[in-house]
Amino acid sequence: LYTAVSSLGSRGVLEPISADSVRQLHREFLRAGADVMQTFTFYCSEDKLELSGNINDAACNMAREVADEGGALVAGGVSQTPCYVQSHNETEVKAIFKKQMDDFLKKDIDFLVVEYFEHVEEAVWAVEVLKTSGKTVAATLCIAPQGDMHGVPPGECAVRLVKAGADIVGINCHLDPLTCVQTVKLMKEGLEKAGLKAHLMIQPLGFHTPERNLDGYLSLPEFPFALETRAMTRWDIHKYAREAYNAGIRYIGGCCGFEPYHIRAIAEELAAERGFLPPASEKHGLWGAALEMHTKPWVRARSINLLPIVSQLAK
Repeated sequence: LYTAVSSLGSRGVLEPISADSVRQLHREFLRAGADVMQTFTFYCSEDKLELSGNINDAACNMAREVADEGGALVAGGVSQTPCYVQSHNETEVKAIFKKQMDDFLKKDIDFLVVEYFEHVEEAVWAVEVLKTSGKTVAATLCIAPQGDMHGVPPGECAVRLVKAGADIVGINCHLDPLTCVQTVKLMKEGLEKAGLKAHLMIQPLGFHTPERNLDGYLSLPEFPFALETRAMTRWDIHKYAREAYNAGIRYIGGCCGFEPYHIRAIAEELAAERGFLPPASEKHGLWGAALEMHTKPWVRARSINLLPIVSQLAK
């Protein structure tokens, strides 16, 4: 069972953010219970940014430095390319993935992630390239239960990815946790019908998207500057973690909108299954326990009724 957080995204490269800040962000997720430090290389292929492979190099260094502090794994991620939509040239697209893969292999990352793909065909190409590394390859699509942008159903997407060599398949980004769980269930059904096996993975948004549009939160009126009212609470994440676990998903994490306290909620909900609590729980009272020490008597009294309720909500 893994808990993880997905990539920081291009803001980790384009905005003036210090290396220490990036390390600290990794460290906060590590303390919250993440087993995987994913390199902050999302949207960092050369056809997206006119920058060299040194971005991936630096990202690998920082991820490894923090991972070694807590015995975590390091995953290098590649994402969809603009040239796929522009040309659909397999040779061109695969060359981009290979360049990124070579940078990751120089740093001996633990495994590779194909993440945030709207078109299963491009994701298959990425898997085919990364599988030549000899490393474990995970592949996640940012699709709805209706399928990818060409209407390929989730079950068929999963089958194609596994046949291409993916060891882990699942969903990330675009939609809220419970919707993503539903999509992974469809992927699981597709694999079972095809007689194929793979580990299941999920890294959803940390925002509510009940509309479940194909474009997910990108099409919400609040995107991108007013998403605060759609943010997930800790209790939402407890419920999500349990639903994901019950669905047979064992790589459970988050993408955009996930903060360290969300990852901590996953780790705490699944503490019995994992066998331990994360370091961040040392200063955090589970299930609102801090209310028992509140200075106001009426709040302390409220905790007596609240704790059983929130515990039940998480189930």
